[in-house]
Amino acid sequence: MNPLPSSTGKIWLVGAGPGDPDLLTLRAARLVMGAKVIVHDGLVDPRILAMAPASAKLVSVAKRRSRHSMPQDEINALLVSEALAGRDVVRLKGGDPFVFGRGGEEAEAARAAGVTVEVVPGISAAIGAAAAAQLPLTHRNAASVVSFVAGQCKGLSEQNWAGLAGHGRTLVIYMGLANADPIADKLMADGLAPDTPVAVVENAARPEMRVLRGPLAGLGTLVKDHHVVSPALIIIGAITALEDNNLAMAVEAEA
Repeated sequence: MNPLPSSTGKIWLVGAGPGDPDLLTLRAARLVMGAKVIVHDGLVDPRILAMAPASAKLVSVAKRRSRHSMPQDEINALLVSEALAGRDVVRLKGGDPFVFGRGGEEAEAARAAGVTVEVVPGISAAIGAAAAAQLPLTHRNAASVVSFVAGQCKGLSEQNWAGLAGHGRTLVIYMGLANADPIADKLMADGLAPDTPVAVVENAARPEMRVLRGPLAGLGTLVKDHHVVSPALIIIGAITALEDNNLAMAVEAEA
């Protein structure tokens, strides 16, 4: 005898990209437009949430000032409980679910509960911000290595960034605004020149996007003076000087 059909729903971990709804994948757009339950982060653009059906249940688990409205364990439990109740759940995340999105933890929780989970990748915040600001993360004349790090992840001092920035390298820092000064100090202590070019991209791929530039030594001041707020990424390396036609000088300074 065949087993009875399962009434368990499915969890979709969906990347919403950097902001612009046009940068959603086709699968992500279809899932949002057909969703019954959407559990979303605060970085998801309101224009993307507006694509959901009027009948969809929207649950915000937005992070504000280093605190989630719901702890991660509770988010995991929420996703699983909705699926076990027979509802398909779209877990919508800014950027890509598996790049500083805690998607791995949520996938583990789903599998542990016997719930089917599928990942729909999105354009990561780093890729989207660099593209929107026209800053190539790699460049034959400037960078052949790209690294992504979290600027606030279990304590900045615990992270080893040795060799991630410098000549021929681009470093992209997520969640780094609050620690902009310590980040600059950390990198300079590791040997990076104070005049290493830096760019801060705020609200990437959105109408209000800003791209701010300056030297590494002035990173904290740049963030404070311009009142930069999340979502924002810090990009460090010679490629951030491209728009100012200073690439040759930047490369020489890093050498």
